[in-house]
Amino acid sequence: MNGRLKASGGAVGGGLLVAGTTSDAGKSVVTAGICRWLVRQGVRVAPFKAQNMSLNSFVTREGAEIGRAQAMQAAAARVEPTALMNPVLLKPGSDRSSQVVLLGKPVGELSARGYFGGSSAGKTQYAGHREQLLGTVTDCLQELRRTHDAVICEGAGSPAEINLRRTDIVNMGIARAARIPVVVVGDIDRGGVFASFFGTTALLSKEDQALVAGYLVNKFRGDVTLLEPGLEMLRGLTGRRTLGVLPFAHGLGIDEEDGLRVSLRGAVRESVVAPPHGADVLRVAVCAVPLMSNFTDVDALAAEPGVVVRFVDRAEELADADLVVLPGTRGTVRALEWLRERGLADAIARRAAEGRPVLGICGGFQMLGEHIEDEVESKAGAVDGLGLLPVRVRFAAEKTLARPAGEALGEPVEGYEIHHGVAEVTGGEEEFLDGCRVGSVWGTHWHGSLESDGFRRAFLRRVAADAGRAFVPAPGTSFAALREEQLDRLGDLIEEHADTGALLRLIEEGVPEGLPFVPPGAP
Repeated sequence: MNGRLKASGGAVGGGLLVAGTTSDAGKSVVTAGICRWLVRQGVRVAPFKAQNMSLNSFVTREGAEIGRAQAMQAAAARVEPTALMNPVLLKPGSDRSSQVVLLGKPVGELSARGYFGGSSAGKTQYAGHREQLLGTVTDCLQELRRTHDAVICEGAGSPAEINLRRTDIVNMGIARAARIPVVVVGDIDRGGVFASFFGTTALLSKEDQALVAGYLVNKFRGDVTLLEPGLEMLRGLTGRRTLGVLPFAHGLGIDEEDGLRVSLRGAVRESVVAPPHGADVLRVAVCAVPLMSNFTDVDALAAEPGVVVRFVDRAEELADADLVVLPGTRGTVRALEWLRERGLADAIARRAAEGRPVLGICGGFQMLGEHIEDEVESKAGAVDGLGLLPVRVRFAAEKTLARPAGEALGEPVEGYEIHHGVAEVTGGEEEFLDGCRVGSVWGTHWHGSLESDGFRRAFLRRVAADAGRAFVPAPGTSFAALREEQLDRLGDLIEEHADTGALLRLIEEGVPEGLPFVPPGAP
C-alpha cells in the first residue's frame, strides 16, 4: 500500500465503508472477503462496525462483548478481535427495546425511541443522545487506522434511512466523520438492484453522495454479459462505476446478525450433509425459541459428516430427533412460556424420561433447571423451570463475560460465556463444563464449546449411544480448518470477481474528487 497511508509511525491507515442497499445485502460477507483478500496481500487490516444490532455475540480475550460478525471478520483479517471493532452493540430484548453494550460492556436497556432520540425515559446518559456516541466510535476507528494499514468498515441496514440520518453513526455519519469512501452492495437475487443503487444514492444529501464511490453487485446468477448494459446505464445515471459482480455461491455466509433465515443460509448448515463416517446419521433438532441468541453454536455439529441439523418450532418435529438442543436466548422466561404454549416443554420432558439426549446451552441450560429468579431480564420474579436438571438460577444485574477453558469428557475444551443468570448446581450425575448432566440431559453456559474438535466427537459418541444410533464421528473433522477454508473462499470471491485495483485505490487514496450529484438528494 501507499507508504503515506501506512499505519506505522503514527500515520493514519486507509479506510473503506461497505454499505448496503438493504439489510442482508451481503455487507458482512463482502467486508470479510475484502479483509481476507487484503491480508493475503500482506496488508495489516482490521474490520470495524460502529453499531451492530445482533443477538449473536462473542467475548474477546479482554472480556468485551462484540458482534460475532466482527469476530469472524477479525478472523478473516487474521487479527485478534477487540472492542474497538464494534464499539456499540444493541441486543434486542423485545420488538421495542434493546440492551446497549458500549465498548464491550452493558450500560443499560433502552427503548428504540429513547436510543434514536425523542424520549427522556431512557435509563442511561445515552438515552435520546445517540449522536453523542459518534465521538466514541470515531475515536475507535481512528485508533484502528493508526495501528493498521487499512480498516474495512461495515455499515448497517441502508445508508438512505432518511428518518434516522440525523443521528446516524454507522453509515454516512461515520463515513463523513472519518472522510472515507463508500462502496454500496446490492443483492441482485432479490431483484430491483439497479433501482436500489440509484434510489439509495439519490436519497442521500449532496455531502453524503460525494463519498459514494461505486457499487458492488452481490449474488448474481447467470451470464454476466447480460448485466453489462444495465451497469453502463447505471454509470451514466450516477457517474459511478460498478466495481464487481459477485456470483451467487452457496455456503458463503459467516456469523452474521439475526434471524433464522440468515442462520439457515449459513455456510455449514446450508451445505449438503456429508455421508456419515459410520453406518448411521445423527439428527439434531434445535428449538427456535424467541430472541434466540448465538445459534451459531450448532454450526460445529453441522460440520460433522452425517450430522443433520434443523431448526424446529413444533413438538412433533422432535419425534425423530436423536438430540434436541435448547439454544441461548435473550429472554429465558419468555422462551420457557413459548416452549410450554407449543407443547415443546412436555415433549422435551418425555424425551428425558425415555433417556433420549437433550442439550441446553446458556439460556437453554437455565430453562432446564428447577427454578429461576428473574428481577433483571424479564422482571417476572420466581418462575419454575423445566425441572430436568438440579439447577437454581438467579439473574444478576451484572453480566458474566468470560472465556473459560478446561476439560470435559476426557478432552480439552474452550468456550465463552455471556449471561446474566447465575446458576447454582445442586447435584447431577456428572459435571459438564460449568453445568451438569442427569441421565441424557446436559446443560452448560459455555457457548462455542462444540468447536473443540475432540470434545465435540466425545459428546457425539455419548449422544449416539444414548440415542441407539450406529453413528461414528469422523476422526479428521477440524472446525477451525473448515472456517479457514470458508474465509479463503470469501477472499477468492473478491479477488476473482471485484476490481481489486479500484478497491485498493479507494483504500489508499480516499474519496475520489468530482463525483456527481444525483437529484433530488435528501429531503
